[in-house]
Amino acid sequence: MKTEKQTPPETKEALRAETIENTDAAGEAKSLIKEEPTERKKRGFFVTIGGWLRRTFTGASKDMGAQSERLESPNRMILKSFFSKKLAVGALVLLVGIFLFVFIGPVVSPIDLNYAETTHKNLSPGYSFMKTPRAIEKGVKEISSYSTYTLALSKAGKTYAWGKGKQLVSGVNLTEIPKEVKSAKIAHVAAGMDHAIAIGEDGKVYAWGVYDNGQYGTSGSMIGNVTVQPEELINGRLDIENVKYVRCGQQVTAILMQDGTCYAWGNDGIGATNMTSFKKHTDIEELEFTQSTLVGIDKNGKFICGNTTSYDLYDNGNGALVNTQAYIGERRVVDIAATLTNVLLVLEDGEVMVVGSASERFFASLGLLEGEKIVAAWGGARHYILKSDQGRFYGLGEGAVGQLDFSARDVKDAESVFVCAFQNYAADKEGRLVGKWGLKGYLMGTDDLGRDVLGRVMNGGKTTMTIGAVAVIVSSIIAVIVGCVSGYFGGWVDLLLMRITEIFSSIPFLPFALILSAVLTGTSVTENTRIFIIMLILGVLSWTSLARMIRGQVLVEREKEFVTAAKAMGVKERKIAFKHILPNIVSVIIVSMTLDFAGCMLTEASLSYLGFGVQLPRPTWGNMLNGCNNSLVIQNYWWRWAFPALFLMAATICINVIGDALRDVMDPKSTLEN
Repeated sequence: MKTEKQTPPETKEALRAETIENTDAAGEAKSLIKEEPTERKKRGFFVTIGGWLRRTFTGASKDMGAQSERLESPNRMILKSFFSKKLAVGALVLLVGIFLFVFIGPVVSPIDLNYAETTHKNLSPGYSFMKTPRAIEKGVKEISSYSTYTLALSKAGKTYAWGKGKQLVSGVNLTEIPKEVKSAKIAHVAAGMDHAIAIGEDGKVYAWGVYDNGQYGTSGSMIGNVTVQPEELINGRLDIENVKYVRCGQQVTAILMQDGTCYAWGNDGIGATNMTSFKKHTDIEELEFTQSTLVGIDKNGKFICGNTTSYDLYDNGNGALVNTQAYIGERRVVDIAATLTNVLLVLEDGEVMVVGSASERFFASLGLLEGEKIVAAWGGARHYILKSDQGRFYGLGEGAVGQLDFSARDVKDAESVFVCAFQNYAADKEGRLVGKWGLKGYLMGTDDLGRDVLGRVMNGGKTTMTIGAVAVIVSSIIAVIVGCVSGYFGGWVDLLLMRITEIFSSIPFLPFALILSAVLTGTSVTENTRIFIIMLILGVLSWTSLARMIRGQVLVEREKEFVTAAKAMGVKERKIAFKHILPNIVSVIIVSMTLDFAGCMLTEASLSYLGFGVQLPRPTWGNMLNGCNNSLVIQNYWWRWAFPALFLMAATICINVIGDALRDVMDPKSTLEN
């Protein structure tokens, strides 16, 4: 008789609890199915349609990820590994930014590499040239500028200054207005190259800035050919009702009175030799300074320029020089304006003529309407702004830094224009500024010739990177050919090519490049040809290390089975070497090219730094640093070397970081370990 085995009480309780739990779970699932049948059907429908559409355009393999192991191509694995490295990605982003900066920047903002502004030497970075105070924008009486700073007089008689007023040698800052001028009510102001003049409503003449060359007062070195400021202007007072205006130039000053007389003083030695003869006139209507020469018109409309002969001849634009006074004849001159190098005269019949150092740009057509004529003109350092009898404004002259870039909106409701050295301000009848245009400043400062460092860094980077890239391409092509042929064929071919490689590697690169560059300096080779030769030199002398590396890789690859199979199938040796073996070692070549790119850039910069590379005025980062090769520049003008050095350093470091990252991700052993 069989006896049923008894189950312990504890086990029964456990089984009972498990059964109850399973029953509850099943009941809950059934209740969910009963409660949401419509939702499940909708979800299943959309999943089916979505999967069908996805498989239609991308293939069924996209849906197999959950059922089988996903297969990734080697290139995709390399990219995935590379972009997982934050430092390498950051370096890539920065390098792309530098590339866009140096290659797109010169296209968007082209510059004349030969352009230099002598009045803007060694200016520090900043955009302060047009930062007008609010009080001036609400109501302005006068605005004056000769070089890098601006003085302005508000309707309330308060004096304001902005821009770059610090003098390089003396350290005097012309934008720091003296307390006595700030507290006084001023009637007229004028800004010179290195000094400033203000006349109070009480007739007192104020001055500040540099004074060593007779700019004001009786102190300083006072060189022999100086016209000293009149005593009555130092300790006395002017009849302010009789003062018409004051003008300043380079170390010279003139005050024009309503009755036609003038006071003039300053440094005669820099070209202002006509001041003495000019002061003899007692019927002057208008006067202006060029760089230091005083010119004007008298109350009869006659052009006067003292005893200077600079403006005796007039070039009418067709190459014919005629006597200025004879050309004007009996016609009256109704207005006069001056730049640093020439004088513009407006005749009563509306003709505009430029005398002095002029070029074709001053004879461009103004595009006047029929019957319209010019009635007024104002001069800056290199340009003029003219006004017609119909209230329209025109620009004439040089506009390299935006002096002539104004629109109808800038001069809308404008009654007059204050034309400064490189800036322009349009004001309405109440004196409110309604527009301003011109040079705002230099983001990276200027060099010793007044050239914009930003523009030169962009163009210099384009040259440096182009030379580096072309040199790497040339060296890589030579290395691939030599390395593949030497490693694959071996024997006497390998022996010959390796000896040639050793010969090239034994050539001292820098001395050889210096000698060749010095030889080219004495020839009539153009700058473009010189740059091309530099690229070839860099490429031809820097391929040896890569060729040895490729040879070693090819020696390993040629012993593998796929090479034997290719030979058995009758594949040509050339195809085996360059179409079967070469793709397997391309990762080594890419890594080496990235690292060599940085090396070529540094080598080009070294050549230019030593004065044997690309010659000025075409910039490179190297020759820009060469211009800073003295302690004075390094200590006082940091922006001249800091920015090109920063860009060169950033580009080379980024390229090296990217090359190291590529070497890591393209190494199978490194990838497996990670």
